[in-house]
Amino acid sequence: MRWALVKVCLAVTAMVVIAFAVPLGLVIKEMARDRAFSDAERQAATIGPTLTITTDREELTRAVLSTEPGGRGRLAVHVPAAGQGGERLEIGERRATRQDLETVRKSGRAAIAEVPGGSALLQPTALGSGGIAVVEVFVPENEVSNGVGTAWLVLAGVGIALIVGSVAVADRLGVRMVQPAQRLAGAAQDLGEGRLGTRVPEEGPTELRSAAVAFNSMADQVVQLLANERELAADLSHRLRTPLTVLRLNAASLGEGPAAEQTRAAVEQLEHEVDTIIRTAREQRPQTQGGQPGAGAGCDASEVIRERMGFWSALAEDEGRTVRLAGVDRTVRIPVARPELAAALDALLGNVFRHTPEGTAFAVDVHHSGDAVIVLVSDAGPGIPDPESALARGASGRNGAGSEVGSTGLGLDIVRRVAESTGGDLRIGRSVLGGTEVRIWIGLDGGPAERARRGHRVGRRDGRRGPRGVRGRNTEFRGAPGAGPHL
Repeated sequence: MRWALVKVCLAVTAMVVIAFAVPLGLVIKEMARDRAFSDAERQAATIGPTLTITTDREELTRAVLSTEPGGRGRLAVHVPAAGQGGERLEIGERRATRQDLETVRKSGRAAIAEVPGGSALLQPTALGSGGIAVVEVFVPENEVSNGVGTAWLVLAGVGIALIVGSVAVADRLGVRMVQPAQRLAGAAQDLGEGRLGTRVPEEGPTELRSAAVAFNSMADQVVQLLANERELAADLSHRLRTPLTVLRLNAASLGEGPAAEQTRAAVEQLEHEVDTIIRTAREQRPQTQGGQPGAGAGCDASEVIRERMGFWSALAEDEGRTVRLAGVDRTVRIPVARPELAAALDALLGNVFRHTPEGTAFAVDVHHSGDAVIVLVSDAGPGIPDPESALARGASGRNGAGSEVGSTGLGLDIVRRVAESTGGDLRIGRSVLGGTEVRIWIGLDGGPAERARRGHRVGRRDGRRGPRGVRGRNTEFRGAPGAGPHL
């Protein structure tokens, strides 16, 4: 498009230059010719008064030589013979033919005759005796075309400058139109590849600005639709996994027998299928550019934790478990959507009920500082012997041999993704209750990379400290022997 516009502008400008420069050059050439012969007529007229007074050779010779063209040998006077016995008088060098001289004498009108080296102006002049003399003024070819070559060069220079200028302007206009179109095409490709944070600057011609506005609006709608889909997926995990956990615990209390075994097997199969569906939906979810949460994303962590603990406390009471909740007495805003935090909490609390005996106590503690929030979920169960393997299984869903293990790892994967979306992390250790402690570090400010580095430095410097020196009671990260797998 850019080069097409340049070519069109080049062709149009060239035609305009030719249409105006060529006629103008011809006019200048004609003007130079007219000027040269006007000067010749004026020079021929200077000898006219002398011819009306006398036809004496000596007098005429002096008069001719006194003129500028006569001194240069360019002026000649042709006087016809007086009477039948008179003598024809010619003063100066004759260049025109006698036929041209006779034609001018008989017609009485001036004429221009082509002669070797230029042209000759033949001017008839009346004599005092009543005859007609012809004054011949020679005009060289270089005087006829004097200044014409320079004029053509000037016109050519002006034409070339106009063509170059028009091409430069067309190129700039082409860039102004092509670049927004290229950005729009590139943004469409990026959006198609899943970089949903791509937007197009709304600049350029009116039509392209309108296209950019429409593209940005479409991208915003796509992001909103996908955000709604993520909320729905998170809500699905929240709605399905929690009742399945309760159903699993109830099936475990059915005792022995074929019906009880079939019920437990059906619950396990249903839970496996639900986990597979949720994992597939989350793995196929496109990521927005930069991985930043959308505008307006976030929730009150204290409110969500109180709500979910209220749900699980009823089941804990049925199983005789002691529950402790701390640090949720004030509002704690975090950059995590409410359904995602609820799904993460349900995954961790479901692990406690699934992998610890009835009557095992557990606790949820929330620590808040200016740049991070730490959520500690701890229990008094047998613990996890190899936290690193549990985290790896949470990322892959398989053990080192590539086969399925007792848990799918989806729960820890949900929790880890929630933490890492804010620049935080997930760690598994041993709690002061004697069992497992899962720490969720949720960053509140700074870029994700910087928050992750800061969290890594703090954890490496003192695993017993939270952000900015907040000391947690359940932060000793050591594996406990004899533990079963956690999600």
